[in-house]
Amino acid sequence: MLPIAGPTLLLIPVFNEAENIAALNAEIRAALPGIEVCWINDGSSDGSDREIRATGRRWLNLPCNLGIGSALQTGFRYALDEGFEYAIRLDGDGQHPPDQCIRLAERMRRDDVDLVVGSRFLADGGYRTAWHRQAGIYALAWLLSRACRRRITDPTSGFQMANRAAMAYFAHHYPADYPEPEALALLSRQGYRCCEVPVVFRPRRAGVSSIRHWGTLFYAFKVGVALFVDRFRAVDPLFDRHNVKGRA
Repeated sequence: MLPIAGPTLLLIPVFNEAENIAALNAEIRAALPGIEVCWINDGSSDGSDREIRATGRRWLNLPCNLGIGSALQTGFRYALDEGFEYAIRLDGDGQHPPDQCIRLAERMRRDDVDLVVGSRFLADGGYRTAWHRQAGIYALAWLLSRACRRRITDPTSGFQMANRAAMAYFAHHYPADYPEPEALALLSRQGYRCCEVPVVFRPRRAGVSSIRHWGTLFYAFKVGVALFVDRFRAVDPLFDRHNVKGRA
């Protein structure tokens, strides 16, 4: 069970992860019994929708592939409409062990942050990957740390827990193209509080990543440009963190 009061929804975006869904669902049942789960099928073409229905969980079926940002924005809106106080994003590729959700919830329970991010680089021994991917992540971490004016170690981590205030903001302003680093930068500008906790990641069980080889460095460059442009975006006065705690 999660060590936090308040209804929590596990959001799992899926794009062509049919081989991973059944095993991940079984692991969730074992590690987090009783937690509510919502799969978000982002226009998969490999039979993921059938695997999702077989889990017996909540699910949202998008009409076509809209991308991870739009899929998650849909999930946050759904969580708000259904009255959940917290949402945890867990990727459908199996890289985020469900039992690590407890670490995010323990940090959120202190009630002094709006978003908790699981960092693979804070865990004992760190996380090792190909040098070009590591270089891209380090470059993004350096840029994002300066944009947020605090140290960020894992700018591309999708393992996150949001409270209702952050969910309300994400339901209206979630980035479409580079959601993880941009979301942290935008939340910081709006006055929301974010932090990282050490978690353990693992290799994906099946399938391939959408960002491969030298594409990681190109991705880091594009995100850097996006973060620079974001500095000129106006802050939304409707989403001051102190005014949305109890927003429906």
